Amino acid sequence: MVTHAPPYRSRSRFQHFTIQSAPLLLALIILAGMAILYVGLFYRQLSRFPGNFELTSVVNTSMPLVFAAVGQSIVVLTRGLDLSVGGMIGLTNSLAATHMHAGTGSMLAWSLIVLVVGATGGAINGVLVAYGRLQPILVTLATLSIYQGLAIKVLPEPGGAVPIEFTKALANPNGPFGLVFVAVIVLVWLLFRRTRLGVDVYAIGNDEQAARAHGIRVREVKVGAYLLSGMFAAAGGLFLAATTTSGDATSGDVFVLTSIAAVVLGGISFFGGRGSAIGTVAGAFILTLLINVLFFANIDPLYQSFFQGLFLVVAVLLGTLIRRLVGLRG
Repeated sequence: MVTHAPPYRSRSRFQHFTIQSAPLLLALIILAGMAILYVGLFYRQLSRFPGNFELTSVVNTSMPLVFAAVGQSIVVLTRGLDLSVGGMIGLTNSLAATHMHAGTGSMLAWSLIVLVVGATGGAINGVLVAYGRLQPILVTLATLSIYQGLAIKVLPEPGGAVPIEFTKALANPNGPFGLVFVAVIVLVWLLFRRTRLGVDVYAIGNDEQAARAHGIRVREVKVGAYLLSGMFAAAGGLFLAATTTSGDATSGDVFVLTSIAAVVLGGISFFGGRGSAIGTVAGAFILTLLINVLFFANIDPLYQSFFQGLFLVVAVLLGTLIRRLVGLRG
C-alpha cells in the first residue's frame, strides 16, 4: 500500500515556516506594543496624541540606525560581526558635513563618494576576515579605531554643515517622508534575498563547509557582505548628517552597540543563516521608541541605559522561548 508522503512533507514545510517567521512576528508585535505604550504615555503627559511632528521626529531619528543595522544584519547572517559601523558613520558624517555644498551636483557627488568610502572600508574588513582568516570581532574593533581616527582628522571638533536641500531630501522635518526609504529598504531586502549573493549569505551562515562543498565562493561572499555593511553604514552617516544638519566625528559611537541590539531584537540568529533584515528595521524603531517611552515615563536619564539593557535581555529571552515552543509544536 502506498504511503502518503506529501502530507508529511507539508507539515515539515509548515514547521520550517513557523520557526523562521516567529522572530519577525515577535519583533513586529513588540514594535506595535512599544508604539501603543509611547502613545499612552505621551497622552498622559501632554493630554493629546502624538502628531505629525512627533511621528516625523521618530522616523528621522531612527533612519541612521535602520541603515546601520540592516548592514549589520548581512554580516551577522554569515556568522560575522561588524563593530566598525560606528567609526564608519562618524567618518562619513564628518565628510558630508565638511565637503558637501549647496547644489545638486555637489550633493550627488559627495553622497556617491561617501558610499564608496563606506564600501571600501567594508571591503577592507571583509578581506581581512575572509582572506586573512582573522576573527571578525578583532578586525572590526581595530578598523573601528582607525575609522574613528580618520573621522577626527577630517573634523577635529563638532561643526560643519550640510545644505538645507540635502536635509529636506533625506530628513524632511515637514513629514515622515523617511518611511519611503524604509519601504525601499524592505523592497531591496526582498529582492536581495532572492539574488545569488543573498542565497549564498544564508548558505554560509547555515553551514560554511557545506556551502563550500556546493561550489559557493565563501571568501568572495564574505567580502561582499562586509562591503554592503560598510556601504549601509555610510548611508546611515548621510542620514545622520541630514538629521543633525552638521557633523561630529564621535557621532557614530552609539551605533556600535545599537546596531547589534536592533539585529537581536529583529530575530536574526548570531549562529547565522536565520532571520530577516525586515525584523531588524522593526528592531531599530523599537529602540528609538524605547528612548521616548523612558523619557515620558520620567525615568532618570542616569538609569535609562539600565532599562534599555533590561528590556533587551527580556526581549531576547522571550524570542528564544517562543522559537523553542514553535519548534516543539511543529
